[in-house]
Amino acid sequence: MRYYIIAGEASGDLHGSNLIKELKKSDPAATIRCWGGDRMQQAGGELVKHYRSLAFMGFWEVAKNLGTILRNLQFCKDDITKYKPDALILIDYPGFNLRIAEWAKQQGYKIIYYISPQVWAWKENRVHKMKQCIDKMLVILPFEKDYYKNKWNWDVEYVGHPLIEVVEEAQLTPGSLPLSDKPIIALLPGSRKQEILKKLPIMLEVSRMFPAYQFIVAKAPGQEDNFYESVLATYPNVSSVRDATYNLLLQSRAALVTSGTATLETALFGVPEVVCYKGSNISYQIAKRLIKVKYISLVNLIMDKLVVKELIQNDLTPGNLRKELDALLTNEATQQQLRVDYAALQHLLGQGGHASARAAALIVDYLQKK
Repeated sequence: MRYYIIAGEASGDLHGSNLIKELKKSDPAATIRCWGGDRMQQAGGELVKHYRSLAFMGFWEVAKNLGTILRNLQFCKDDITKYKPDALILIDYPGFNLRIAEWAKQQGYKIIYYISPQVWAWKENRVHKMKQCIDKMLVILPFEKDYYKNKWNWDVEYVGHPLIEVVEEAQLTPGSLPLSDKPIIALLPGSRKQEILKKLPIMLEVSRMFPAYQFIVAKAPGQEDNFYESVLATYPNVSSVRDATYNLLLQSRAALVTSGTATLETALFGVPEVVCYKGSNISYQIAKRLIKVKYISLVNLIMDKLVVKELIQNDLTPGNLRKELDALLTNEATQQQLRVDYAALQHLLGQGGHASARAAALIVDYLQKK
């Protein structure tokens, strides 16, 4: 069968790549055309557009780039029409993917959504349209199945979280990190330029307060080395790595992590973390009025309690970061509670089995019956 997969950011590229591998196992004759990144291309997808040209963060940033977004939407529709896939598989990235889903449904394509938009957090009214244009929804957070069933009378499939299998398979690669005798603090400032420029300078200031530790920045796959050089220039004791984030987490004592999928990855590796968020003031003020959830970290949302500390907007300062990081490194009670909570989180997310294989099997079975 012919599949057309759309992912719009680094995490979607990761999960899309594992889905492609499993689709090829379940359907050896599969041909796959995709929007995503290097991982999806390496897994065997024919890459149409890289997520580097798609990732715009925040309300103001989206508004400024509206022309580019509209051109990408039209290009995508034209490309799907030419390719004529048996199924369109959409991975998160709702601002773009739901528009494509609505159009594609009108054209008669089968539409499968893998990794639900976080409508339980905001823009809940999207669900009305989603029910109309999505043929099969596969969710990865345990509370989402009940949310859709109880509130919207919509049966969706919970497949488990794909990060569980990714973390399980991660292995330390010798020599992947800069050599030092000091214990490591990981800095994960995000994947988009806007968010990196907002958060990384604050994280870097904290490195001056912990001279006994080595701070290492995980570079985003979509950003060039020279982008980081100017930011790191005045911090000679801070190093960086590319394509080695998991190696970094496997060896880190603690981490400062931007909000998003990386907060969950860090927790599944068992690394104590402080979650960081800072956006443009306009985008933050809008989001604060619209978003309905208690937490911004996936770890806290899934556990429905404050497991990891969140420093948001004006609270994200070098002084506050220093205080929270010091507690993670020196407070034994904090460390013990975190171990208990991380173990419970892993158990909760692993109940669905290996998500990529299960998702692929459900997709192929669904299409073969149609």
